[in-house]
Amino acid sequence: MSFTITDAALFDGLELLPGRYDVRIEDAAVVSVDAAGSVAPLGDVVEATGRTLAPGLIDGHVHFLQPADFPALLAGGVTSAADMASWPPEHVEQLRSVSGGLQFTTPGAPLIGPAGPHSHMPGLGEAVIDSPEAARRVVAARVAQGVDYIKLVLEAEGRGGPEPDAARAAVEAAHAAGLRAIAHASSVGAIDLAVEIGVDILTHAPLDGAVGGETIARIVRDGIVVVPTLIMMRTTAERRAVPPAYGNAKAFVTAIHEAGATIVVGSDANSAPGAPAAVAHSSGARDELALLVNAGLSPTEALRAATSRSAELFGFEGRGVIRPGSVADLLLVHGDPTTNIADIGDISGVWLAGKRVP
Repeated sequence: MSFTITDAALFDGLELLPGRYDVRIEDAAVVSVDAAGSVAPLGDVVEATGRTLAPGLIDGHVHFLQPADFPALLAGGVTSAADMASWPPEHVEQLRSVSGGLQFTTPGAPLIGPAGPHSHMPGLGEAVIDSPEAARRVVAARVAQGVDYIKLVLEAEGRGGPEPDAARAAVEAAHAAGLRAIAHASSVGAIDLAVEIGVDILTHAPLDGAVGGETIARIVRDGIVVVPTLIMMRTTAERRAVPPAYGNAKAFVTAIHEAGATIVVGSDANSAPGAPAAVAHSSGARDELALLVNAGLSPTEALRAATSRSAELFGFEGRGVIRPGSVADLLLVHGDPTTNIADIGDISGVWLAGKRVP
C-alpha cells in the first residue's frame, strides 16, 4: 500500500521543521520527506493543509489487561508502549496475539517486597525479594522469560518494600544481564532509595513531599530517566481527596526539568479494577503531555518526550521519528501542537506501520 500525506506541517520527533511537507509512505515505511509540491505523490493522497504530522506517540508507562486496551491506545494516537507489569508469561503472549500490531515492551512481573501494597496482588508470590539471593534468583527468572527490563517496586523505609541490599542486588543482576532497572517510586523515600541503588529509570513522582536537591542533582548526574506519570499522580491525589498533594509531584517535575534531567512521557494507563486510580488508555498520554507542559516543559520538549526520546529509551527502532526509512507510525492532528499542546488531541488520522487505524 502506498500513499502520500501532502502539505503538512512536520514535527519529525525532534522539532517542527520550517515549511510544509509531502511525506510519501510505501508499505510500512516512510519513503521520502520532501518540500510540499516538489515531488509527484505516491499512491493515494491524504491532504493535510492546516494540520501537523507527527510520529505516533509512545507511552512509556501503561498496563494491559484486555484486548480492548490496544484499540483504545491507538484511538489516542499511541502506536507503541512500554508495559510496566504483565504476568504470567502466558498472559504476555496472549496480549501480543491481540495487540493488532501495536509494539510493546514488558518487564513481566515486577520484583516486590514482602509486605508492600503489591505483595497482596495475586500471582506475585515468586516475585518477592527478601534477600540479595532472592533478588538474583528472580532477576535470572525474568531474564529467562525474555523480558525487556527489570522493574522493582520500591517503598519508603518501613513500608514493606524490598530492603536496600536486596534491591541493590536486583539492580546489579539486571545490569549484569544487560538490562535496565526501572523503579516504581511514588514517595520521597522510595525515590531516594532508587537513586542510591543505581536504577536507570524512575517512574512516578512523589505525593508525600519534596525531593531534596542532592537527590535531584544525582538524578541528573547519573543520567537517570524519569517517567513521572503526572496524570496518575493527579488522579490518585484527587481520588484520595487530597488534591494539594499533586503539587509535590508537579514541583518534582519542574525541579528535575530545570536541573536538566531527561523526562519521558508515561501515563500509567490501565483498565484494572484494583488500580490506585483509573487513567484511560485513549487519553492518558495526551493528558500527560498537557501536565508536563503545565509543569514547565515547552510543547516541543514534551512532544520529544513522547516520541524520539521514548523510542530511544525503550528500544523502538525506527519509531518516534519521521524520516526516510522510519516505520510509518504516524499521527496527524489539526493545528500545531508545538505551540498549543492541546492540539495533539484534535486527531485527524492515525497510522500503524502504514495502515490507517479505523
